Amino acid sequence: MNNKVSNDNHFDLIVVGAGSGGVRAARIAANYGAKVAIIESVKVGGTCVLRGCVPKKLLVYGSHFASEIEDSEGFGWQVDSYKHDWQKLIDNKNNESDRLNKIYLNLLSKTTIINGFAKLISQNEVEVNGKVLTASSILIAVGGKAYMPDIQGKELCINSDDALDLKKFPNSIVINGGGYIALEFAGIFASFGSNVTIVYRGANILRGFDSDISKLITEELRNSKINVYTEMEITSVSKTSDGLSTLLSNGEEIISDEVMFATGRVPNTPELGLEKVGIKTGSIGEIIVDGNNETNVKNIYAIGDVTNRINLTPVAIAEGQVFSDNRFGGLNKVCDYSNVASAVFTQPAIGVVGLTERQAEELFANKGGISIFKTSFKPMKQTLGGRNTKIYIKMIVSKHDNKVVGIHGIGDDMPEIIQICAVAIKAGATKDDFDNTMGIHPTAAEELVTLK
Repeated sequence: MNNKVSNDNHFDLIVVGAGSGGVRAARIAANYGAKVAIIESVKVGGTCVLRGCVPKKLLVYGSHFASEIEDSEGFGWQVDSYKHDWQKLIDNKNNESDRLNKIYLNLLSKTTIINGFAKLISQNEVEVNGKVLTASSILIAVGGKAYMPDIQGKELCINSDDALDLKKFPNSIVINGGGYIALEFAGIFASFGSNVTIVYRGANILRGFDSDISKLITEELRNSKINVYTEMEITSVSKTSDGLSTLLSNGEEIISDEVMFATGRVPNTPELGLEKVGIKTGSIGEIIVDGNNETNVKNIYAIGDVTNRINLTPVAIAEGQVFSDNRFGGLNKVCDYSNVASAVFTQPAIGVVGLTERQAEELFANKGGISIFKTSFKPMKQTLGGRNTKIYIKMIVSKHDNKVVGIHGIGDDMPEIIQICAVAIKAGATKDDFDNTMGIHPTAAEELVTLK
């Protein structure tokens, strides 16, 4: 192949991957006057907008109406009958994804958008659609993809991408996994009326979260009539006349309409040509970068889930912003990974920021230890609504300086509450700062300023 290219094929920056992080980096670089090309093999928008958090949360919103209808009877409403049109929801969700895709395309008006699969040739060359492009800098932002374990019958199973576009609603489903994706889809399907079974090989779901959060959300799932199997594995899946047969490691068989694997995501690095260029990767294919997001190969950078650091959309966006500000804006920014808040849109939802109790105990063991403040109560809505669900809030405080170092909660509004808590923790707020703040009554959030 002739690697000589015309000036039209040379760019200051080539971004491989048009997800949230890649789009932000490309847009900011272009605003600084850089000549930018962004390459995407599917639609612009990436996992979050097209196959992840946005469409998934639309399904979460849709599923909430089932409990709203149930709760309404306690407030005097009479709902004689109702039904749900799954295909209409999926169609409307897809329409919204198309709308967001167009917004992302508009954001890239100053860049060259290329649809195709990119392959790295050298530290300054990328091949796409049979053409070689050159660039002073290359940024890899291809994100991750769903991981499917190699078991017998895996071709019969779906992943989270497939779950967002099921043509027929499953009356029963087995979900393998104990992370946030598995639990969120379990809540979605269960609320729409599916018989849901979670199978997880670990002892406690939501590994890495505070132990109380793991314990309490397990109780909430079971209260929602979701079957939860822990310390169990799926050994095979086969097709029968009654549906899909899932065989568990204890010999038990479960028959269901669908089997979904939500066993994590892995960096989407195969076939990018990383080995040829000499880019170092980790055990699951993640690209290893330094503090400036640069790989071991000069001029090649990586951000977002493909680096497998903190795999959250806002983190990828922040990394893209910092990259372009520094590379093309002449700034010297650093991406701050401390106290990154996160949410799990289970039902009820989870919001967390800061250290878990175990992490705090270890960190402050020689600094005076920690204090724990927590509360659990039935939300006011359920005093008439009648469902047996709880709100839980836990605050972790360093005895050394009285600073709040972690807040963890479960409740329908907890992600919204935790976002503001993240600002307070980032600013170094103490327990006294919370105590001296007047509450808003009656709200669940006021419990944060009355914890004793």
